Amino acid sequence: MRAIGFDRHLPITENRSLLDITVPVPTMKPHDLLVKVAAVSVNPADVWDRGASEELLDESKIIGWDAVGVVVDHGSDVTLFKTGERVFYAGSFIRQGSDAQYQVVDERIVGHAPTSLADDAAAAMPLTSLTAYEALFEQLQIPFDSDKPVAANHNKTILIINGAGGVGSVATQLAKLAGLKVIATASRPETTDWTKAHGTDCVVNHRLDLITEVRKLGIQYVDYILGLNDIDGHWDEMCELIKPGGRMASVTENHEPINLRKMSRKRGTFAWEWMFSKSYYQTADMVTQHEILDRVAQLIDTNELVSTKTKTLSPINAENLKKAHQMVEQGHMIGKVVLQGWPNN
Repeated sequence: MRAIGFDRHLPITENRSLLDITVPVPTMKPHDLLVKVAAVSVNPADVWDRGASEELLDESKIIGWDAVGVVVDHGSDVTLFKTGERVFYAGSFIRQGSDAQYQVVDERIVGHAPTSLADDAAAAMPLTSLTAYEALFEQLQIPFDSDKPVAANHNKTILIINGAGGVGSVATQLAKLAGLKVIATASRPETTDWTKAHGTDCVVNHRLDLITEVRKLGIQYVDYILGLNDIDGHWDEMCELIKPGGRMASVTENHEPINLRKMSRKRGTFAWEWMFSKSYYQTADMVTQHEILDRVAQLIDTNELVSTKTKTLSPINAENLKKAHQMVEQGHMIGKVVLQGWPNN
């Protein structure tokens, strides 16, 4: 089968940073689906893993953590899907990725693809939706009912740092569905407009002092904070802005020690969110990712959640994947970039 991979970690401008390769179709385990991949999207995780090390690899590595496709075969223990069903998923950090014509993926982290979206729009959604959903409703423990706003969230506020990125765009929509007032950060006119279009109530500039920016709105403290960028740079601001008894979560790792004592008098709670954790450790609740993706698909099909795809490249090959990596690497992406369709020859 065709695939795109690399055998050494190189800057994206290098010719061998990503290569068109041919590899065998992977074999399945009992809980696996074999998916014929139709479209993939690129996330910061792809960029990070491609350039994470200087080691030479023994074999080509295939990354990619977002896909939509069709189930063409499945393992003996599969119960959630049938051959021929269209699916979407983010996959696992410890298996070969989605930048290939065929991929094996555990059914417990796969959802039925939304019927209302084309392949490219659907491929933009799995990783960001899982991350946003888990961060909001598992780590921050915000009450959620997908059918209506929750009364307990009335008059409660969340600050989402980096509202225009892939995760922020989904998190804003989900937080609004939960009934929260959303303050999202953006720093450019185009990202401000994008964030407003996805439902935020207020936009503040993360390149300025966030404490001053939020308090200009007449808000002393917020009930929840979701950090999606530069936790080192925003940590002191987060600790000052969080309400006593409030909850904060981050999807970005710190480079310097973070001082949890700053939250001690407020009895604040801090949690990490890593979407791959369940599949990485094969946790007992891994099937919740299947349930979340099915719920996300339902919200999309009822027009309560919109895709965050902003750019589609075709076909799926090393040249276009390099372009997509460069877009994400520059740090100015609004929404998601997707690759769709394999070359015919």
